[in-house]
Amino acid sequence: MTIQEVVQIVDARVLCGEDKLFREITTACGADLMSDVLAFVKDNTVLITGLTNMHVMRTAEMLDIHCVIFARGKLPQEEILQEAQKLGIVVLSTRHTTYTTCGLLYQAGIRGTEKSNPA
Repeated sequence: MTIQEVVQIVDARVLCGEDKLFREITTACGADLMSDVLAFVKDNTVLITGLTNMHVMRTAEMLDIHCVIFARGKLPQEEILQEAQKLGIVVLSTRHTTYTTCGLLYQAGIRGTEKSNPA
């Protein structure tokens, strides 16, 4: 699925990266703890979060995440959008909660990672 399709599914607003909406997304991760994102994300993942700080961009950069969706209508500060633009990361905002956004994407065929913590 492309990021453009994700935009339509979650009724998102594109905040930056309009020229990169053709990129493919195969999995999703919904988290506010970036340590969880670091532990569970794999290739072609969209990150759904309610956090709007620079740590989100650093995590996305480290994991080569091409798209970040800010849930609950949250809008990041301009410096975060500038950094995302510099890194080539598409940034979206949706009015849906993280839970609902993940559910909509799951319903559309996007799955999470199957990796789990050892017991």
